[in-house]
Amino acid sequence: MKPFSTRALQQLKKSLPPGELSLDQTIRQAHAGDKWFASHLPDAVAFPRSTESVAKILQFASQHDLPVTARGAGYGYVGGCVPAHGGIVLSLARMNRIKEIHADDFVAVVQPGVILKKLQDAVEKKGLYYPPDPASRADCSVGGTVATNAGGPRCLKYGVTRDYILGLTVVLADGSVCKLGGRTHKNKTGFDLARLFVGSEGMLGVVTEIIFKLIPLPPYRSLLVVGFDSMKSAAHAIRGIFSAGFLPCALEVADEFTLAAARKRTGSERLAGSRALIMVELDGQEKSVRGEIQALTKLLRQMRPIFIQRANGPKECEKLWQLRREFSFSLRDTGLTKLNQDIVVPRSRLEDLFKFTAQLQKKHNLPVACFGHAGDGNIHCNVMYDKAWPDVQHRTEEALDDLFRKVLALGGVITGEHGIGLAKKRWWPLATSEETRALHQHIKDALDPTGILNPGKFLR
Repeated sequence: MKPFSTRALQQLKKSLPPGELSLDQTIRQAHAGDKWFASHLPDAVAFPRSTESVAKILQFASQHDLPVTARGAGYGYVGGCVPAHGGIVLSLARMNRIKEIHADDFVAVVQPGVILKKLQDAVEKKGLYYPPDPASRADCSVGGTVATNAGGPRCLKYGVTRDYILGLTVVLADGSVCKLGGRTHKNKTGFDLARLFVGSEGMLGVVTEIIFKLIPLPPYRSLLVVGFDSMKSAAHAIRGIFSAGFLPCALEVADEFTLAAARKRTGSERLAGSRALIMVELDGQEKSVRGEIQALTKLLRQMRPIFIQRANGPKECEKLWQLRREFSFSLRDTGLTKLNQDIVVPRSRLEDLFKFTAQLQKKHNLPVACFGHAGDGNIHCNVMYDKAWPDVQHRTEEALDDLFRKVLALGGVITGEHGIGLAKKRWWPLATSEETRALHQHIKDALDPTGILNPGKFLR
């Protein structure tokens, strides 16, 4: 990219409504990174309030060869919104309106800066449901979930963000505005271009409006929390649940290290003695859920768990789910740094994965804490370390190399939710073929020929 000047940024600032472009050092610093470890100071931060402003910014940036990195709430875990080449951070935080929730059409029309939980709460008040539920849903923006194709526990039954995208308004690198898809639940008018932008990590265009598909809110929920004496027993139970014909709304797992940390943070004596834990939720009509949860409880009791705890109804279920939402914070409370890897393996290879992570700990003398979405094989493998430990950087890099090679050998993938960003850029060539990488680059070059959108990540 060509060098750019502060004069060009001042010119852009004058062309925008007041307050939509800042060169302030403190604001720039606050937009230099996300929840990962990398950061880079941008030259300016834009706060557009409309699609028109986004288009004007991108048109200007394209003409002046200015890098532009779109940003949601900054809750990503792979450095996806780090402005690696400086330039402009385009914050969508002020585009935060829920424009419409239509109960008869089962759609919500939303700007990208809306916080996910705010949307879900508003939708549920109307008896509707938007299922994708990443752990950061109280903090992350819906635009960020579109950029990463976020999931969460409920995606086992209901699918990920991509499955709820009916339409998008996207601004391309040159400032062109494209309205893709629409508000109908079926649409075969041309290519499915809207979904091309889902999971594209801000490298193909900037989403300024989203039309989400909604579904009816299930009227009843029941949740089982089940402790086991080993991860092998927990994996056996997971297989048994599916073999018996159950399709849970969510099916989560946690290992011994995670449970010990969670017990210390929450004070939950229920976790004492458990070396593995699963959480299984069923939802639907009350009569059917009550019948199924009884049958599921009977099945799990045959597997000799340490305990089974049941919650019925939304309020009781949410109390127990709060324990799951504490897992990541609990690991931080240990004082160790955690390298969160959101790998995915085929469901049948879960037990192989857990055996391997136990071996990984011994080989590199590093704790590895595993928890996550057992129902679809998406496990958060957290390599834990203390910066003061000898040769720790080399050991963690080798541990991650071993982890990703094993995951790929098991038929898995290196990321299921967070994306590649900067954190996994090193393993992008390992995870994809030369032909696949070339196809990605061809698409990038077609939509962003000068490469101004989120440069420095896994594509040029």
